Amino acid sequence: MKRFSCLLLSLLLGLLVFADPDYKELLNLQPLNPASLLASFNFWSNASLQSYEQQHFKYIPRSLGQILQHAKTKELHLRFSTGRWDDESWGARPWGGTKEGGTGVELWAWVEAESDSGSFARWVTLNNALSGLFCASLNFIDSTRTTRPRMTFEPASSMTNTSSENLYLLHGTLPREVVCTENLTPFLKLLPCKGKAGIASLLDGHKLFDASWQSMAIDVRSVCPEDGFECSIEMEQTVDMVLDVDRSKRPRDNPIPRPIPSEHLQCDQTKPYAGNEACYPSDADLGQSWTIAEIFGRPIQGSCLAEDSQGQLRDSVCINVPHEREVNPYGDAVQTKNGAGTGRCFAIPASNPFELVLSHIGPQTFNKISQPLLYASRSFTGHGQERGGVQTLLTNPSTTSSIEFVYFETLPWFMKPYLHTLAARLSTSPISSSEIIKETFYRPALDRRRGTQLELLISVPAESTVILTYDFDKAILRYTEYPPDANRGFDVAPAVIRLLPTSGNASQPIVERQAEVYIRTSSLLLPLPTPDFSMPYNVIILTSTVMALAFGMVFNLLVRRFVGADEVEGWNIATLKAKARGRAMVLIDRVLRKGKEKKLQ
Repeated sequence: MKRFSCLLLSLLLGLLVFADPDYKELLNLQPLNPASLLASFNFWSNASLQSYEQQHFKYIPRSLGQILQHAKTKELHLRFSTGRWDDESWGARPWGGTKEGGTGVELWAWVEAESDSGSFARWVTLNNALSGLFCASLNFIDSTRTTRPRMTFEPASSMTNTSSENLYLLHGTLPREVVCTENLTPFLKLLPCKGKAGIASLLDGHKLFDASWQSMAIDVRSVCPEDGFECSIEMEQTVDMVLDVDRSKRPRDNPIPRPIPSEHLQCDQTKPYAGNEACYPSDADLGQSWTIAEIFGRPIQGSCLAEDSQGQLRDSVCINVPHEREVNPYGDAVQTKNGAGTGRCFAIPASNPFELVLSHIGPQTFNKISQPLLYASRSFTGHGQERGGVQTLLTNPSTTSSIEFVYFETLPWFMKPYLHTLAARLSTSPISSSEIIKETFYRPALDRRRGTQLELLISVPAESTVILTYDFDKAILRYTEYPPDANRGFDVAPAVIRLLPTSGNASQPIVERQAEVYIRTSSLLLPLPTPDFSMPYNVIILTSTVMALAFGMVFNLLVRRFVGADEVEGWNIATLKAKARGRAMVLIDRVLRKGKEKKLQ
């Protein structure tokens, strides 16, 4: 019995030692070019499925967990994004685009329900609850902004205990939503240290929303290991931003940019117009020299739950620069360099502040930026207030292999596309090819009830550009359906592109497959026929005036009593005339008296 107890105790200790931590965070700094810096904040929380169902919340926030339980949501993905990712200058997207959303707010989730109507009711409940939690307009995601994708999104959860027939995927977007500080504050409140310690202490609204591009992501999923261990709930919070180094280093009390003196300018002498009077700035010899306090306005305030189950410090900050670059940490941090020679990480203790300095001394080299697998851009074509067109350019930069992907668009109901005009052709050929679009899923819109959903399976040959076009009509709205700034236009949600694995073997294990890559185009601004809103105002004013005059006249006729002058008691016309004549004489005398006094003076 004692031997069995000792064996059981050793097994339990072994599980505790090798168990994954329940919370960890990591800041990854990636200089993109001499002028930009990519900062990726990642926060990962974990809890057992049993404690989650029993509402024993530790690192998974109770405020979000109870919402998901009430709405029967098995997997959640929420995105807040602003700006546009520059593929040509910054390369491939961080996290393969999986932590990125379209401009504004994007939300998709797997909801458990018995029917489509039941899933939509729980979807509305989820949107309303998340709207209050994150101070966003998610409650405006109604049926006209909700779609049910077929090929674009795959569940990241290990849903082994729930039948897939009872799970419904719903997707909604709000491209008009403006992301600001009131969305960042609830995001930080979900963290264990509430943004007071660790890398989250660098997240300041002035710096985050001054970035050239930024995205906030929240992902909640369930994971059931194949070895039979207990299932768990994982929650991952991510903040990605691209900062302009020069603009971020300006002091907050004097943020006005100052021109660089002419003697300090570094000019590119290879330009044909280079001379004493013309200078084209050269960044070939420039390097990034900054500190964390200069970029984010403050150093890192210690660490938040930095120790693992063995009591060892975990890496909290990583910077991806070659080993020959001089990087000086300040604080009791443990430095670790990777074997590839492309970066180093630092484990920060919980008590001391941490500062990192990227020095200008030594070689100013950068890691090579990985190029994206696909370039995508979308724009409107045509002119006029009645109809228009959409053109999407899809470029495959690879010189050896073709690429397959799913192209997903969500269009508002007042944008009515013609499916027979959908065409895809190579940029080198004016004739459309039927081999480019391999599969099409189209769900037409219903006026004021449902938007248009279009999903295409497209294949682009190597080193080629595909031009995807279609035409549409513009609907005329009721004057009550226009926003206050109607002449600005209506925002159209970005297109979502999901790159499929090159192997094409769906039976391959998820671990061995190629990592998923997502790309989102920029949102579009659609001008609609806009009425003259001053005319209803004029009509209302004129109608109200006429009605007031008519009502007053009719009211006087009905209520007022008309009698003769001789019928009124005490009514004497001679007396009234005498009184009036007397008052007039008094006024005349006063005027004459004042005139004489002025002449005497």
